[in-house]
Amino acid sequence: MSKKIGLHIGGRRFDVDVEDDFAPFLEQRMAKDFNIDGNNDLKKMLHAYVRRTHELFLQEKEIEEILKKTEL
Repeated sequence: MSKKIGLHIGGRRFDVDVEDDFAPFLEQRMAKDFNIDGNNDLKKMLHAYVRRTHELFLQEKEIEEILKKTEL
């Protein structure tokens, strides 16, 4: 099954279908980054993207460090 999640960006509504088990996680993250009940501008989208990409970068560095330790 899937769930539809929507967000207003630049005066337009965008809906995405996501798996039911992923939907609560995505909704929670989106609520931290965006105005769920109103409009979001493109600058806010860019900031959220950069923030999340930085989080992924840090996670990957941490995973690499853990892997290096386990290879010893």
